Amino acid sequence: MTVINVFIFIGIIAAAISGSLVGMKKQLDLFGVICLGVATALGGGVLRDIMIGNLPPVALIQPIYFFVSLCTSLLTWLFYKKVTKLQNIIMISDAVGLGVFTAVGANAALTHHMNAPFLVVSMGVITGIGGGILRDLLAKDIPYVFRKEIYAIASIIGAMSLFITYDLVPHIISLYICLFVTFIIRVIAVKYNMNFPVFKTDIEISKDKGKGMQN
Repeated sequence: MTVINVFIFIGIIAAAISGSLVGMKKQLDLFGVICLGVATALGGGVLRDIMIGNLPPVALIQPIYFFVSLCTSLLTWLFYKKVTKLQNIIMISDAVGLGVFTAVGANAALTHHMNAPFLVVSMGVITGIGGGILRDLLAKDIPYVFRKEIYAIASIIGAMSLFITYDLVPHIISLYICLFVTFIIRVIAVKYNMNFPVFKTDIEISKDKGKGMQN
């Protein structure tokens, strides 16, 4: 097993925990929690494979990914209180997952002879954030990546770094560059609470002023 494979499993575990926690907060039953965990962990990769015509998707050909997601969701259900105390570890693991999923997704496009820059970056981003978007849609939430957080941008820049370096260094090195760039941007954004501005309507501005006067 290569280091990149280890990172893939770290990302799958972090994503499955994320999906499971959302399912539990939404008071889904055990089956619902498992479905949300698996969808979060594998959804982006499945969407990518369908879009590039890589069928059946890798997640179905190699069921180990499914079983890792399944076991992670079950353990999250059983040890919910302990898992919620590991937020920093989960955040770091999630950033690793975003980086490795982006790298694998962009690389999948290139290995299938799809060399257009926009397509390569798109496949990286879809793999990186697709599972999270699917999780939120299933949970009837506005996708997390659309709410201020610098998440998708980290994936975009990471995928661009892979495309730029792909023919300049050994391919495996370009994957690690993508992972590192995406990871660093995501961690810095979380550490310094860096967000995109959110447009506020006149009603929301009035509400903020009212809260300020009450304080």
